[in-house]
Amino acid sequence: MQGVKNVVLVHGAWADGSSWSKIIPLLQANGLHAVAVQNPLSSIADDVASTNRLINAQDGPVLLMGHSYGGAVITEAGNNPKVAGLVYVAAFAPEEGETLSGMAAKFPPTPLFGEVQPVGDGYLMLTQKGVREDFGQDLTLQEQTLVFAVQGATQSAIFGASVQKAAWHSKPCWFVICSNDRAIAPEQEISTAKRMGAKTLTLASSHLPMLSHPQEVAAFVIDAAGSIGSSTAAAASR
Repeated sequence: MQGVKNVVLVHGAWADGSSWSKIIPLLQANGLHAVAVQNPLSSIADDVASTNRLINAQDGPVLLMGHSYGGAVITEAGNNPKVAGLVYVAAFAPEEGETLSGMAAKFPPTPLFGEVQPVGDGYLMLTQKGVREDFGQDLTLQEQTLVFAVQGATQSAIFGASVQKAAWHSKPCWFVICSNDRAIAPEQEISTAKRMGAKTLTLASSHLPMLSHPQEVAAFVIDAAGSIGSSTAAAASR
């Protein structure tokens, strides 16, 4: 390791910190300090604030990792000076002023959004069918049942909001592309990673590769943490 030993993990919509339950032990076993944010999913601003609190709690430079909608959160929170690099997992990585719905509209529609139901106050949740067929179709039935049970109700306004400053312009980036994703179009993930100039890992995975391919995802993150140069880590530690 040249400098980054802290990894802050940011879950996406219709999820919670348990998304990372298979990844955290693998990172810890390789000497990394890994912690998961519990975001309220009420707005990008609220989720960025929650993420920044956990970044600030770390004792040194941070590798910030976001899944799905969590990619939008780390795109903004990644401007925190303690952040030395960004890892996107089947994620949105918007440009400044770009909305998530605007990004998705440029690519083939995905089945997941036909399985979203309103639960009041502008919040949305996934149906059980959506979890099993379109969110984590390559998980075991037991895993799918748990994903459905712990999902966080997500404020619909999030998809029409934008970030103010995209950290991926100034921080090194990595991107896990999921070729069997039924939530975010794989074509969108490929295009986004290319736009960012990110180092990529492509997996034949559902939208939840950290649960279906944890070894591969963890190895990718460990490599990312180890490849951040001492000068970048030093800048993040100041």
